[in-house]
Amino acid sequence: MTIDRRSFADKPTLAAELAESVADRIRAAIAERGAAAIAVSGGSTPGKFFQALGKTRDIDWDKVVVTLVDERWVDETSDRSNARLVNEKLLQGPAAVARFFPLYSGGSEPDADAVARTDALMATLPLPFAAVILGMGNDGHTASFFPGGDTLDEALTAAGPTLAIRAPGAGEPRITFTLPRLLETDGLYLHIEGEEKSRVFDKALEDGPVEDMPIRAVLRSGAPVTVYWCP
Repeated sequence: MTIDRRSFADKPTLAAELAESVADRIRAAIAERGAAAIAVSGGSTPGKFFQALGKTRDIDWDKVVVTLVDERWVDETSDRSNARLVNEKLLQGPAAVARFFPLYSGGSEPDADAVARTDALMATLPLPFAAVILGMGNDGHTASFFPGGDTLDEALTAAGPTLAIRAPGAGEPRITFTLPRLLETDGLYLHIEGEEKSRVFDKALEDGPVEDMPIRAVLRSGAPVTVYWCP
C-alpha cells in the first residue's frame, strides 16, 4: 500500500486544502496536455470541497471536463442524483464554464444500450484523469463497488470504462467507472469525514476479503492514494 494519510481540524480546512491540491493537478494537466478531466464522488461529504474548488479562479475552466466516479440511475432532477449535486455545488462561479459529462444516459434501467451510450461519451474524456476523488461508505464501499454487487468482480478488474451494478446496499441500480479506469489518474484521493469513517478505514487496512470491503481493492492496487480526513 502507498497511502499518504492527512488529517485536518475541521471540514472547511479540509475542503480548502483538498481543493488546492486538485486545482494544482488540473493546472498541471492543462499545461502538459491542453485539457484536464476530473472524476468526483457524490453523497453528502463533498459539498464544501465542491464549493471551494468551484471558486478557484486561476484555472482555465473552459479546458476542464468534470465527470462522476459513479451515479445512481436517476434523472438529474432527482434529489438522489450526484449530477445534481455537482451542478449545484461545483459548476458555479468560475467553474460554470467547465464541461460536465454525466454517467446517467436516460431510460429506466442501465441496460446494455444505456451503458453503451455512457461509454461512448466517456471515450472522449481527455485521459488520464488529472484527479479522481473517491469517497467511502460505512460498509466499505467506494464508487459503486458495493459488497454483494452483482458485477463487483468485473467492476474491480474490467477495462470498462463503465458498467452497471446492483447491490443490496446501493438503493437504485447504479453505473460506475471500473477500478482500472479510475486508476488512470495523476492524483488519486480518498475524502472521508467523521470518527466512524476513520474506524472503517482502519478496518480496511487489515487483512480481509476485498468483497467484504471493496475499498480494499483501491488500497491494495499499488496506486498512491492520498487520504483527506477530518472529524
